[in-house]
Amino acid sequence: MTTLPVRERILASATRLFDATSIRSVSADRVIADAGTTKVTFYRHFPTKDHLVVAYLEDQLHHLQEAVDAARAEGSDACKILLRLAAANGAAACRPGFRGCTFINAAAEYPAEGPVRDAVGQYRAWLHAVVTELLTELAVEGPAVVADQLIMLRDGAMVHGFMGDPTAVAESLTTAGRAIIGARRRTPLPA
Repeated sequence: MTTLPVRERILASATRLFDATSIRSVSADRVIADAGTTKVTFYRHFPTKDHLVVAYLEDQLHHLQEAVDAARAEGSDACKILLRLAAANGAAACRPGFRGCTFINAAAEYPAEGPVRDAVGQYRAWLHAVVTELLTELAVEGPAVVADQLIMLRDGAMVHGFMGDPTAVAESLTTAGRAIIGARRRTPLPA
């Protein structure tokens, strides 16, 4: 990790530490020590811990956006992309040490207004727009409403993965998602 540029090293340390415990429980000093840098260097890149948290959330969103863009570039249809999203959420929930959705956790840990909640809002807006677009391509009636339903289902699956049986998440998420979409689509979904 020491070969990474300092900003990326700090962000990598923060990501590992935030994912292992929680955002609020990890101090800037702990990130500084883990990244092997100084306070001056840390604060040069991130004037406050909230700036670091926003960068962390933006980085997580960027990875998700890249995955959807890559699926589009491969020529995956809307159904395959939705299935990939469900599978990715299921895989995350089954990962050892899973503590729930990064964005839901950040929203729970920070007040309703401020830069961290704005970053969570950007993720939520992006996710809703992508799911709505994919549902539109699948000729689903009321795609924005169905997107809300699928996102609520996904949110519940992330909480269940943390508090319940994570091995059931991927299959249950896919099965329930297909039922929701199927109820609003004129033709059956491909298998």
